[in-house]
Amino acid sequence: MSMEQRPLGRTGADVSVVGLGTWQLGGDWGDVDDDSAADVLDAALDAGVTLLDTADVYGDGRSEERIRRALVARSERPFVATKAGRRADPFEAAQYTPENLRAWIDRSRRNLGVDTLDLVQLHCPPTAVYSDQRVYDALDSFVEDGAIAAYGVSVETVAEGLTALQHPGVQTIQVILNVFRRKPLEELLPAAAKAGVGILARVPLASGLLTGKYDESTTFPADDHRNFNRHGEAFDVGETFAGVPFEVGVAAAREVAAIAGDAPTAAFALRWVIDQPGVTTVIPGARTVEQVRGNVAAADLPPLTDAQLSDLERVYDERIRAHVHDRW
Repeated sequence: MSMEQRPLGRTGADVSVVGLGTWQLGGDWGDVDDDSAADVLDAALDAGVTLLDTADVYGDGRSEERIRRALVARSERPFVATKAGRRADPFEAAQYTPENLRAWIDRSRRNLGVDTLDLVQLHCPPTAVYSDQRVYDALDSFVEDGAIAAYGVSVETVAEGLTALQHPGVQTIQVILNVFRRKPLEELLPAAAKAGVGILARVPLASGLLTGKYDESTTFPADDHRNFNRHGEAFDVGETFAGVPFEVGVAAAREVAAIAGDAPTAAFALRWVIDQPGVTTVIPGARTVEQVRGNVAAADLPPLTDAQLSDLERVYDERIRAHVHDRW
């Protein structure tokens, strides 16, 4: 099945406008067994997804290994973007040495069963790392020796993304972007487009809020970050519900669903992201085949109307803005 493809920065790769995020195939989203993970990956690839996003710490390598197994029998290989850096312990800038980066990258190569990784992204490291030229020099050397084909960064804030753009080797930026998280539209996306840098939009459904399927009584398993990280107990709170308080997000999502009308709420919210100038691909996660199909449907929706865009902005201004931290 075909899907709209867009150039991923200067990597030379074209990737589908809807990709697949695979954090949930490693952990932190409740249990996903091997068979379910394989079904999700097969469904995405069969539906025309050509970009998979993973990381070495998703299930301590489980996500990468599941991707490797899913691709064994396929003649056409998708673009696989992974991440490195969160294995640092303690999690501090001093851990980002050439030796550690090389060890993390080599481990991902083994997990994914490849000689050359398509893309390695610094995985939301301490802010100081984004301005450390030694880190970029090391990544450049890994490109030169063929361990990686390209590198980029995954960021928590616009400021971190703008800092990374000052380094010419950066090919991609991954950032949280959704109907409830709009700050990247102002400076980061235009600057990335000017620099020829691809944008991977993550947390596009605000950890499921923008599916419109939750209410105030919805609960999540103990091993799901939507339970244990609501206040940033384990990692940046922005990664969970895009930093929006759950009850606030549920109420706002009801209004988004009404604006979507006959369109499925999740696909509608993803279409909003796809339509933002500068976005290359959106990378929602999925735990079931049905969720994959629902996400992929966004690629076939028409662009949102001016009235819908205006209504979504009103919901953001009235419901969300007061709860969004300035740094986001």
